[in-house]
This record gives sequence, C-alpha cells and structure tokens, in this order.
Amino acid sequence: MKSNWFKKWDEGNFDLTEETAKSFKINTKENKEKKFKPIEKIVEKENKSFEMIYPVVAIGLALVMISFFLYAVTKMPMFGDPNTPANSSEVIKRYIESGLEETGAVNIVAGVILDYRAFDTLGESHVLFTAATVVTLLLLAKKEEKEDVKEKEIMETDPILKIAAKVLTPIILVFGIYVILCGHLGPGGGFSGGSIIGAGLILYSVAYGTERIKKIITPKVYKIITLSALCFYSFAKCYSFFCGANHLETIFTTGTPGAILSAGLILPLNIAVGIVVSLTMYGFYCYFTRRHI
Repeated sequence: MKSNWFKKWDEGNFDLTEETAKSFKINTKENKEKKFKPIEKIVEKENKSFEMIYPVVAIGLALVMISFFLYAVTKMPMFGDPNTPANSSEVIKRYIESGLEETGAVNIVAGVILDYRAFDTLGESHVLFTAATVVTLLLLAKKEEKEDVKEKEIMETDPILKIAAKVLTPIILVFGIYVILCGHLGPGGGFSGGSIIGAGLILYSVAYGTERIKKIITPKVYKIITLSALCFYSFAKCYSFFCGANHLETIFTTGTPGAILSAGLILPLNIAVGIVVSLTMYGFYCYFTRRHI
C-alpha cells in the first residue's frame, strides 16, 4: 500500500484531497453534489493549529539553544590563562614550534589548513561544489522559464555603478589574486582570495550584465575548471599523504621559507581552492538571478 502511495506521489498523480477523503471515509462525489467541502475545512483547521503552535515551538527551541550557549560561555576559561587546554595542547605546540620547518609556510594558519588538516579543507571545497551542483539541478529544472533579459537590466543600471565597477573590478581581481598567491606568506589564502575575486565578478555582472563575462566563463568552462581544481587537490594531497605516511620522499619540497615558490603544495592548493570559491560565488549569483551562468 505504501509503495503504491509513493509511486503515485513520485509520478505526480497523488491527490491530497482524494487520499484524505479515503482516510476519513468520505465520499467526495456526494460532497461535490451537496456543495459541501469537509476536506478543505479539515486542512484549514490544521493550518490554523500549525500557525498557532509553530511560533511557540520556535521560540522555545531558540531559548533552549541560547541557554546552552550561555552556560558554555560561563565554563570557558579566562582570556590569556596559560593553563587553558588550548595553550597546553601538544598539537598546538607542534604547529607553532615545527610548523615552519615541516610545511615551509610562514603563515602558520595556511600550514595547518592546507598541510596538517588538508583533508578537512578538501571536504569544505567539496561542500561548495556539491552546493553549486544542487542549485544547478534545482534552478534548471524548469527549462521553459529561461528568461530573455540580456541587456534590458543593463540599460537601467545606474551610470555611477558602471563607472565604479569599471574602475574597481580590475583592482579587486588583482587584489584577490595577490591574496591567493601570498596566502602561505601572510594573512590570506584560497578562501579569502577566492571570495574577493567572486565579489569582483559579481560587481561587474551587476553593472554590465553577465553577457560580457559569459564570453570567457561559459557553463562548460565553469564545470571543467571547477572539477579540475577539485581533482587536482584530491590527487595531490592523496599523493602527499601516501608518501608521508610511508616515509617516502616527494617531488614537492618546502623550499626557502618566505619565498613565493615555497611551502610545497600549499601554493597550488591555495590556487585550487581560490578557483572553486570564486566560481561558486559567481555561479550562485548567476543561478539565483538568471537561472544560468
């Protein structure tokens, strides 16, 4: 019985009114003849009950979560206390004392994220890729709604915004590239630099539309570049971890700390992460505004 119900629902043939009538043993044909609709009244009553209960439950859950968080804050150690678990952790000491020698990255955070905990960062990148894939499937489901906006919204764009975008976009893109390339030498990296580049692409699209960028970043190019960046990250770190776990030498060396070409895989991995983040941000903007890239 359940399989038949699910099959009807999956094929789009499930009628809520008919099924509810069957569960309440109501003859819908007689009701239509009598111009009486008990099903609608039942549904309306349930909706009213839900509208009354929902705010109470939502507020109650919010208060419970706030109480847990406040209780956790009261149990936290004082700032700067040398006896806190964070300061006494052997892992933290290892990162600080041996991070530069083992990773070659002057930026300890980059060494942790893209060397010691590189698989964690790989998972985050795949989360972004999965989110972009799901949004693509959902928003491209109705092909008949493909819009023909093209340059209509561009003509209505504020001229001040166009001038500002024309001046700021190259600066933003160059700065984003700098943040990615120097992520192992100082504050920055793939996530922050990719966000900057994505913001620059979105700013230019808001001012001039997506048609100009679409000449370079086509849907095919978008998919190939994003997938290639993720595959490179996966294969590179699998190779690195396999060699490290078996005490084998790798072709990637830490180099001279402070040099642009140093820190082993951290620089190329930052580039891969930056590509995924920037294109995902821009892809989300295009999908939610125009249903295409």
